[in-house]
Parts: sequence; structure tokens; C-alpha cells
Amino acid sequence: MRGVVLHAPGDVRVEQRQDPAIIEPTDAIIRLAASCVCGSDLWPYRGIEKMDGPAPMGHEYVGVVEEVGSQVSTVRPGQFVVGSFVASDNTCEICRSGYQSGCVHRIVMGTIGTQSELARVPLADGTLVATPATPEPDLVPSLLAASDVLGTGWFGAVAAQAGPGKTVVVVGDGAVGLCAVLAARQLGAERVVAMSRHEPRRRLAVEFGATDIVTERGDAGVAGSRSSPAGSAPTASSRPSAPRSP
Repeated sequence: MRGVVLHAPGDVRVEQRQDPAIIEPTDAIIRLAASCVCGSDLWPYRGIEKMDGPAPMGHEYVGVVEEVGSQVSTVRPGQFVVGSFVASDNTCEICRSGYQSGCVHRIVMGTIGTQSELARVPLADGTLVATPATPEPDLVPSLLAASDVLGTGWFGAVAAQAGPGKTVVVVGDGAVGLCAVLAARQLGAERVVAMSRHEPRRRLAVEFGATDIVTERGDAGVAGSRSSPAGSAPTASSRPSAPRSP
């Protein structure tokens, strides 16, 4: 199969890689319908994060199940699935508490690489979610967002206790930050402040439910996020975007 491999900062190649195979009875093999570049993929690409030799790329993905191990029960060949960026069993104590990315058996999908034609997904029952039917092509990019950034943004909004009557400030307007805006609004926050300096992203933030845009940073940004027609101060904040994200 073909797959993307990062050999060194700035050196990305599409190469022939060995086709994946079932290793554990909890594995699944999927044929990728779409994958994408995450901001964290850019850290080693730009030389910010140290590399130890060539590495496969990709951890956000959707696709169709081709094969499953003998212990996989929640997905079957032919189903379209959305996969998590971290493989988890979804049964351990940490998973049951809502922290699947900290699963005691977790496997980071970036070590497997999903910018490829095929991928092995460990712990398939806890990692893959089947859609009710095969989606239309124009829906696939939206489902791809559910592989990482939507869930991360939603988790940030939940951790900030966004809800009715709350004012939520989202620091950062990357994909995760915008999804946090969307999540905060869906969770019922009365006021959602997006801290954004980029005009196209500001427009998206408003479309996703932001009631206020603050472009300043530092003390001016704090003052801007606290001001409102009602004069209410933020009751929650979410900073889902990593400091090194673009």
C-alpha cells in the first residue's frame, strides 16, 4: 500500500509500505476514505519536535472496515467508521471516567500512521464508531473532524463546565478552538467569547455560535473578554489549542 512517511523536517514522502494485518484479536483493518494533516503533524515537520528516524504520519481518519479480529463485536466489514486519534479499550477505569485518551492500554494512532491506503486499528471496539450508513462524499470531511478536533473541543467545553447561564471564553481559533466554540454553544452557554485574530476564523467562530470576538491579548484581552452588554464576567474558560499549534 501507499503511505506517507516523514523522514526529516521538511522531508515528506509517499512510499510503498507493507499492508497491515490482524495482529491481536481486537484489531480491525480499515481502508481509509479520508485522512488529514493535524497541527501536531507540523511540529516534527518544522523541526520543533525531535524525530528518531523515519515515521509514518497521520492520526485523524475515517474509512471502511475490511477485516476484523475474532474478538471484535461492535463493527464489521463493510461498515463506514470514524476512528479516534488514540486507540482505547473503552472499558478500563480511566475510559469509564471519560478520559479515553488516557486509557491504560492506549495506543497513539500516529505511531501506526493513517495517511495511508490501509491501517490497522487496535482495540477496535473502543476506538471505531460505525455510522448508520455509508455517508455521501460531501459529509466525509465533517465526519473526519469527529476523529479528533471535534471531540477535543467538546471535551474542553465540558471540562470548562459550559452550560446554561454561563459565559465561556475560548482561547485560540484553530480547529480545536472553533469546535470548542461550537460545543459551548450546543451545551447551552449564554455567551461564548472567541479570542481570534484571523478574519476567516472569526467568521467561522460566529457561524459556530460565538457571541463575542476579542482580538486583543494580554490584559486588554482579559478586559475585552470580561466586558459585555450585561457586564458579566466569564464563568468558565477553555484553552483547547496547544501553544505550538499554527
